[in-house]
Amino acid sequence: MTISYQPPKVWTWTTGNGGQFANINRPIAGPTHDKVLPRGAHGFQLYSLATPNGVKVTVMFEELLEAGHSGAEYDAWLIDIGKGDQFGSGFVEVNPNSKIPALLDLTGDKPVRLFESGSILIHLAEKFGAFLPAAGPERSEVLNWLMWQMGSAPFVGGGFGHFYAYAPEKIEYAINRYAMETKRQLDVLDRRLAEVPFVAGENYSIADMAIWPWYGGMVLGRSYNAGEFLDVTSYKNVLAWAEKIDARPAVKRGRMVNKTWGEDSEKLPERHSAADFAGKAI
Repeated sequence: MTISYQPPKVWTWTTGNGGQFANINRPIAGPTHDKVLPRGAHGFQLYSLATPNGVKVTVMFEELLEAGHSGAEYDAWLIDIGKGDQFGSGFVEVNPNSKIPALLDLTGDKPVRLFESGSILIHLAEKFGAFLPAAGPERSEVLNWLMWQMGSAPFVGGGFGHFYAYAPEKIEYAINRYAMETKRQLDVLDRRLAEVPFVAGENYSIADMAIWPWYGGMVLGRSYNAGEFLDVTSYKNVLAWAEKIDARPAVKRGRMVNKTWGEDSEKLPERHSAADFAGKAI
């Protein structure tokens, strides 16, 4: 076997490493510029982008509102990661990891900052008593699958998605390695969804909201244009579940929020009230 790359004793960062999104990745934390985050009229201020991790949270907000929780009204502000908005000083104060989504909960005596999509989902579920059982085995099962997604997504996004779609060169070993893991995860889901209507059991939950933007998007043909490559239609239970979730009105709205690409009728860069959805394809 020919060795084409030998790691140095000490790795150093070279900014010219190529690839889409290379300009937003760096090996250091902290802000690159001063920028105060905007605030709207509502008790929840969301700073995000409609990537799978961002969609988890906007779907949750829209599901809460759909269920009648009027206190879940929120402002959703666009964070353009391509322009480096996530490295602004205000955003870093909310999320020192400089990743979307980030949320400020201003409904209590003191502001609460929340980052990591799973943490945000749990916080909102507990605050409104919705989409997460309060105790018992049912709660544990929801959290099992939520944590499964949080731990698995890097293989799908930073692993398969990066090397298949975004890397400056196609590396056979890397694509094969992450394709194998992605298909294993789809098989895990498919076997589970052969037994139950929703991922954590009989009821729709934050586990479905977390998993659907990643794996649902993949089998519905919205991720990386890799459906044929991964033979996603063979995962019939995942596909049926994905279509069922996709048809929910709150999910249709949540997918649009903080989205800046695609048809005008399917995107809403910022959201400040339900009226913002007027004229959208819902």
